[in-house]
Amino acid sequence: MKYGKSSIAAITIFVSSGALIAAAGGKVDSNGDGIVTKAEADAAAQARFAKMDINGDGVLNRADGDARAKARFAKMDANGDGVLSEEEFLAVREARLEKREERKAKRKDRKAKRAEKGNKRAGKKRGGRKGRVVRLLKRADSNNDQSISRDEFIAFSDTRFAKVDSNSDGQITKEERKANRQARRNQRRNSQ
Repeated sequence: MKYGKSSIAAITIFVSSGALIAAAGGKVDSNGDGIVTKAEADAAAQARFAKMDINGDGVLNRADGDARAKARFAKMDANGDGVLSEEEFLAVREARLEKREERKAKRKDRKAKRAEKGNKRAGKKRGGRKGRVVRLLKRADSNNDQSISRDEFIAFSDTRFAKVDSNSDGQITKEERKANRQARRNQRRNSQ
């Protein structure tokens, strides 16, 4: 099964934004008590799906990636003439480079902090995101139609929640998240 770049772009937000619960902090834990309840996870998954479903058709697919690309072009086309001039292109490029440098500096700071704490993986490069995204797409796409419906998305989110909720009490604690992260690390080490 092949997933196009736009499909991968559409689902990357899902992966990187913490919808997989394993890294559940901030946005998923809406009341900030350190515990993610099933209701919080469901609300976060619904909101995330709505944000990713650019065209509002209830399905994440190539059309959403195409709509995102059109919106990105419109944003780059500062004067709205439908043509990207050299000045517009260079302005966008310069803004991207500035953001990239900011992200690099933040990553460098995080790596230094992890190294100070004795993290063995500090400074090591992690695997690429594309392969992981494609694997997640395949798992979430239960009917193999290269689209992820709202129901498939919610079911996948529910499955991930249940996997992390080791005692099945409808809540994910910091300890359960930590244990899940460790189990995934061990699994990656064993598969290499």
